Amino acid sequence: MDLILSFFDKYLFTPHVYPVTWNEDWWVRQYISLLIVVTIASYLMYFVISGFSYLFIFDKKLRHHPKFIKNQEFLEIKVTIKTIPIISLITNVIFLLEVRGYSKLYDNVHDSPYGWLSIIMNGIFFIFFTDMLIYWIHRGLHHKLLYKRLHKLHHKWIIPTPFASHAFHPLDGFSQSLPYHIYVFLFPFHKIEYLCLFIFVNIWTVSIHDADYRVVDVLRPFINGSAHHIDHHYHFNYNYGQFFTLWDRIGGSFRSPSAFENQDPKSLIKQDIKQE
Repeated sequence: MDLILSFFDKYLFTPHVYPVTWNEDWWVRQYISLLIVVTIASYLMYFVISGFSYLFIFDKKLRHHPKFIKNQEFLEIKVTIKTIPIISLITNVIFLLEVRGYSKLYDNVHDSPYGWLSIIMNGIFFIFFTDMLIYWIHRGLHHKLLYKRLHKLHHKWIIPTPFASHAFHPLDGFSQSLPYHIYVFLFPFHKIEYLCLFIFVNIWTVSIHDADYRVVDVLRPFINGSAHHIDHHYHFNYNYGQFFTLWDRIGGSFRSPSAFENQDPKSLIKQDIKQE
């Protein structure tokens, strides 16, 4: 995150925003700058990625499903607009620690033990590590002590659209994002790779809410895609995973997607409804 902060300091904050007495390395200024940048970037990513998915991928026939809420897209967006700034307030404490050098992020490929091989292996391990933690955090959020307080809001969208991807209680969203932030304090990681995977994670989060069930046949047993996640929204206690089905299988919460059996929510929609 320090790369992004340095860019905005050079071209925006230092010459045009802050008083000259506010040094670039002052932690208060850094936190405020991060809050501005991360909040705006989060809104942009949300509306661009979710908007594209809704316009070009999401099957709008699902809007006619009996469990689809009136004005649901508007409600999903409304929740997200309220949620993002609150999550940013909390998350930027972690980003501030990164900027001030407390993480294990590094700049150059040559700083890693095995060069490009480390970059590749770290990316793979990042996905598997975060998938494991998110599974247990997500499953924990379904516990009766936490569900109504934190996670129930996200399950309001029984037939989610891409706009539901970030429509949750702020503490729900933060807790499920925590593994991505923890990782860079435990393991060495390249800064650019971290930013790229941060964008990928947001794209993936939207994609599992887009009702596009297509997965290469050979990967169907392993990938936790939209087909799995819509069953999670619809049937509640299954398919908690983020990227893979591994931990659902280990934890006994795996459910073979209804979509693969032609029994997904679309099958409940009358056939005579024309595609929008």
